[in-house]
Parts: sequence; structure tokens; C-alpha cells
Amino acid sequence: MRIGLPSGLRVVSAIVMLGTLAGCGSINSALTVGMADYVPQWAGGLPPDAPPRPGTAKYDAYMQEQERLRKMPAAEREKLEAAKAAESGHPAPTAQTR
Repeated sequence: MRIGLPSGLRVVSAIVMLGTLAGCGSINSALTVGMADYVPQWAGGLPPDAPPRPGTAKYDAYMQEQERLRKMPAAEREKLEAAKAAESGHPAPTAQTR
């Protein structure tokens, strides 16, 4: 003697399970866009010197600063980088390491 679920209940439960799995996939893809900014660096998040994301006000200011640095003569840019490196305690990049 076989005891089991009626075939209609099996079909309904399979549809519910598939719908649940599909919902998880769409939620995760939507969350990863915003949550990546809040993951700490020790857990694999963005480093502190990562540029801002496109579409934000900080991104526009960052791009303007990059354009200003690009137009600056190389000698002045190296002096500025050396001053920032001395300020932060990190070694300044040299021409050989670039």
C-alpha cells in the first residue's frame, strides 16, 4: 500500500518551491548593487581609496579632480603625489613603479 500526496498537491508544491527560488535570485541581484558599498574591507569590501560610484555627486567632483591632475605638468603632479604620500605615511610612487 502506497501513501503519498495527491498529484495536484505535488504540482502546486513544486510551483511554490520554484517561485520561491526565483524570488531569491532576483532579490539577491538587486541587493548586491547597494550592499557592496557597506561590506567592510576586512570582509572583502571596497578599499578606502576606491573611487566613488558613477552617478553620485562625489563621482562628478572626483572626475573633475582627475581631469585637473591630468592637465597638470608631470613635475608638479609628482611633487603633489609626494606631498600626499608624506602626509598619509605611504611611500610615493616613482616613475619606475608606474
